[in-house]
Amino acid sequence: MSRAFAPKDDPPDPPRATYALPPRDDAGYDAAAAAALLHGARVGDTATAEEATGYGWGEPRLRPHVERILQRAIGDGDERLEQVAERFLKQGRPR
Repeated sequence: MSRAFAPKDDPPDPPRATYALPPRDDAGYDAAAAAALLHGARVGDTATAEEATGYGWGEPRLRPHVERILQRAIGDGDERLEQVAERFLKQGRPR
């Protein structure tokens, strides 16, 4: 391939987020996983959060934790966290 066509000026991919989660058998794992999924959504990297937690977006098991996070976000005036938490809860509704 000619160097004229090599993408030399493309910006590097941003580093993937990492999530410090407790062991899966820890009683606080689901709460931490819910927070991680919402953080991933907040920064536009839901896939990495799903991979790290082992849970998919909208996982019904995490609903109570996301509801608590939503209430805190409302109280703190954190509109972005409120938005992603509401989106999670909407996605996770049983059909």
